[in-house]
Parts: sequence; C-alpha cells; structure tokens
Amino acid sequence: MQLTIIDWLVIASYFALNLGVALYLRKRATRSVSDFFISGRNASWWLAGTSMVATTFAADTPLAVTGIVARNGIAGNWIWWSMLFSGMLTVFFYARLWRRAGVLTDAEFAEIRYSGKPATFLRWFRALYLGLPINLIIMGWVNLAIVKILVLVLGVTKIEALGIALLIMLITASISTLSGLWGVLWTDLFQFVLKMGMVIFLAVVAVNATGGMGELLARLKAIDARPGATGSILSFTPDLNSVWMPFITFFVYIAVNWWASWYPGAEPGGGGYIAQRIFSAKDEKHSLLATLWFNIAHYALRPWPWIIVALVAVVRYQGDPAFAADPESGYIRILISDLPPAMRGLMLAAFAAAYMSTIGTQLNWGASYLVNDVYRRFISRTKSEKHYVTVSQGITMVLMVLSAFVTLSMDSIAGAWKFLMAIGAGTGLVYILRWFWWRVNAWSEISGMIAAFVTSLTLQLVFKLDESNPQQFAYLLLATVAITSAVWLSVTMLTKPEPMDKLLSFYRRVRPSAALWGPVAKAAPDVVPQKDGMLNLLDWFSGVAMIYAFLFGTGKIILGEPLLGSCFLVAGAAFAAIIYRDLSRRSSEIIGT
Repeated sequence: MQLTIIDWLVIASYFALNLGVALYLRKRATRSVSDFFISGRNASWWLAGTSMVATTFAADTPLAVTGIVARNGIAGNWIWWSMLFSGMLTVFFYARLWRRAGVLTDAEFAEIRYSGKPATFLRWFRALYLGLPINLIIMGWVNLAIVKILVLVLGVTKIEALGIALLIMLITASISTLSGLWGVLWTDLFQFVLKMGMVIFLAVVAVNATGGMGELLARLKAIDARPGATGSILSFTPDLNSVWMPFITFFVYIAVNWWASWYPGAEPGGGGYIAQRIFSAKDEKHSLLATLWFNIAHYALRPWPWIIVALVAVVRYQGDPAFAADPESGYIRILISDLPPAMRGLMLAAFAAAYMSTIGTQLNWGASYLVNDVYRRFISRTKSEKHYVTVSQGITMVLMVLSAFVTLSMDSIAGAWKFLMAIGAGTGLVYILRWFWWRVNAWSEISGMIAAFVTSLTLQLVFKLDESNPQQFAYLLLATVAITSAVWLSVTMLTKPEPMDKLLSFYRRVRPSAALWGPVAKAAPDVVPQKDGMLNLLDWFSGVAMIYAFLFGTGKIILGEPLLGSCFLVAGAAFAAIIYRDLSRRSSEIIGT
C-alpha cells in the first residue's frame, strides 16, 4: 500500500499529540506510586470505563474476529461473547467491593483477605505470574497483530515489522513512563474515538465496494447453500451439529467457561487491568458505572464494524489459499484494497492507537505488580515515592523488550486466546467465592492456581487434547474445571480457616454480603449486614439481557431485518430501565460511605 507525504504527516501528528498529552500530565502522574499506577484514585467513570474499552480494543482484535468469522461464522464470536456473564458479575457484585478494598493491585488483595506466610507467598506468586508470563503472552499476541499489519501494509519482513513495532512500543512506553496511568487514561480516550471512527468508516467502504449490503448478503447466502455446508455464516447462534461448534462446545462457553476460567479483561470476580481501573475511580458509584459502560461498549457497540469487514473478506477471498491459511489477514487485505488513499494514514494511526492503548495498559499494569507487590513489598520497603516511580519507569522498559522475544514464538492470535483460557480454567470459582464465603483461605487460591496449570498442561501435553479443536477444547476445559475445583475445595476443608481477627478486618473493610459470613458477621455487630444479593442478581440478569438485546438488535438491523432488530432494541431499553430504576433507588448505597 502506497503512503503519501500527507499520510506520514498524519501519522507523525498522531504520535506527537500522544507525547504532548504525556508531557502535560507528567507532574501529576509522578508524585507517588498511587498517582503513577491508579491515577490517585480520582478518575471519573467515563474516563476509566472508556480506558477499559480502549485497552480491550487492541490491534489484534479486528484480526482475531475476522479469523473467527471466516472459520466459524458470526456465531463463532460466542468464544468471547459468552464472557459477558462474567463481566456483568463484576459490575453488580464486585466493582464496589474492589473499590472498598483500597488496594493498589489485585495481587495486594491476598494480604488483606488472608494471613501469614501463605498470604505472603500468594501475593508474591500472583504478582510474578501475572506480571511476567501472563502479561508477556498478552503483549506478545498484541505485537503479533501489529506485525501482521505492517508486513501486509508496508511489504516488509516479520523481523523488520517487529522492529517498527518496537519503535511504536518505545513511544508507548515513553508515554507510560512519563505520565503513568493518567497518561494511559487520557490517550485511551482519544485513541478509542479515533479507532472506532475508522473501523466504522472501513466497514461502510468495504460494503459499498462489494456492491452494497444486499449484494453482500446474497453472496453469503450462496456460500451457505454450497453442498456440505453446515449452518449459516450469518446465524447468531451456532448449528449444534457443526464440526466447529458442536453442542458440547457451545454448552461450555455459555454455562461453564465464563465463571470457571480466568481470562484477561473478563476475570470472574474482576481483576487485572479491569480492577486497576476500578481502583482508579473516584468512589464506588464511579467504579460501578465505569465497569457498566465498559461492558456496554465492549459487547454491544464495537463488534459489528469488525464482523462486517470479516464477512466482506469471506466473500472476497473465498477459495484463496492464502486466506484459507491465514484468515486473520483478511481484515488487512480489505483495508489495503478498499480504503481511499486519502484515509490510509489515518487508518494506520487508528491501528497504532489500537496497539498503543493495549500495550500502554499492559506495560503499566505489569509494572504495578513487579514494583508494588515484589520490589516494594519484598526487596526494598523504605525508599521514597520518587525512587519507586523511577523503578516503575525502568521496569516498564524491560517489559517492552521481553515482549518482543515472546512475539517471535507466536503464529496465531486466537490460539493464544484459547491457550490462556485453558490454563486459567477452574480458578474462577475460587475468585468468585473468596469475597462471599468466609471459609476460603490462602491455600484455596494457591492450590487452585497450581491445579489448573498442572492439569491443563498435562491434558494438553500428555493426553494430547488440542485447545484449537472445538470439541477437545470443551473436554479440556470441563476436565480442568472439575479437577481444579475438587482440589481447591478439598484443600479448603482440610486446612484451617483464616484467623478471626483477619476475617473481621476484611469484613469491616469491604462489607461483603453477610449471607456466607455467618460467624464473622455475628462477631461484628457494628457492621450493618449487606443483604443486596437478590437485587444484584436482578441487575446482573437485566444487564446481560440488555447487552445481548442491543448486540443482536444492532446486528439484525445492519443485516437487513429492521423489524426484528427494533424489537431487540426495545427489549434492551426495557432491561436498561430496570437497572436504572434499581440503581437510582439504591443511590446512597452505591455511592458508599
């Protein structure tokens, strides 16, 4: 794809604007570790929530969705649509609890919930595990996406593309080191608007280049009608007899995976960079609204521009061996062939924005574990805030370099998604219950993490269950969840509960629902029992129904069924009204005390 001097000026202006924001926020962000990693707990809901959305809209996301649609149709997106159930749990059950906890990272949670050496070990282990291998895998697949884009767009080799990606990452790391989370939040806001505008524009251009929506749908239906085709590529729900998503796989997605598996951005009980944004919010009300806005934008607003371009790629490159071998590249091929020359620089800036918003978060998030939960907690405890900020900046740069080596060993974005999902299977239930059941202890989490990791790898390496095979992935997940749950529940009942003073301290600080905190709640009559479980459950159900209704309604309208789509949207609005009425009635409780 040929770039003009105007394109390069647009791209240069984009980077200059981001660096300008970082320089402007530098003093505000480097006063303390709290300012650097959680914006001094002073972010508004719309800023924190948009940053969550921008982070999960990486350069890899449109490519991965294109690969999913090409292989499995629109319904293949249930691999991540199903995680909405978990996301809405965080909104109504956990956002306020995380904000009350008052921690700087979710790893720090271990030492306010548990006691003694097991709690200390758990904090150290989780910080290293999430800050290094897990964080580097995530950055690796994000790097892989931008490398694929650069290879196709600029015609360079993978190594050369990785070098360019490292240059972009260096700029991103500079922004992160200069301005911490404040810089990430404000650049995320700008980047989200830019990249959403451009992917919508590309979807419109691609459809028009194919002859309009009517022509696109006619050609897709012709593909569905071919001999041997199973199900429809346009269906929002899978054919449960299909090879790519049989009943067992779909069942696992909607009934097990969302609560049982740890996955970045959709952790059961919250966690990771979602928790980091919750910590950064002004108060409990802002933390809840931030996560609610994130889930609405993540699942209901963003998918369709990606899916439409993916459908165009399926029609355009059907039978092309290169597309069959690497369907994720279809998105970039459409970009190259259909985008007007005047918009190419802006689109590349949008992809840079998608890349930078995720990498900026991952660098800041990973460094927060390594500084707050390893270096400051175990190595050097008495230094000044300025010292810890300087160390944070250095670690940010180290993480940048390490992620490049991880990228060289990867070849599939969706495969990396499934790998993380598989090794995190089974741990979700303990993360959910640790807030609400007093009997969970540090050994519960430790045994759950170890059992999930060992079981998943054993099933994959010894028993040869392949996470890329839909049916085998389902069996892998079910077996890992069953074994891991049995292990951590057994360990919980065979080990002593946490000391009463630690449980009382946590109960008074966080004020979880009293239902499963019986003995502790009785010993703390000064704490007004929280009995909001049924209302939260109603809001959770309404939230899930609202977002699916908006998602399917928008899709039906785009794909030529306006009446059915409008019915979905009306239903979504009704569920939104239920949530609004309940939250308004409980406003004093949500704001917190």
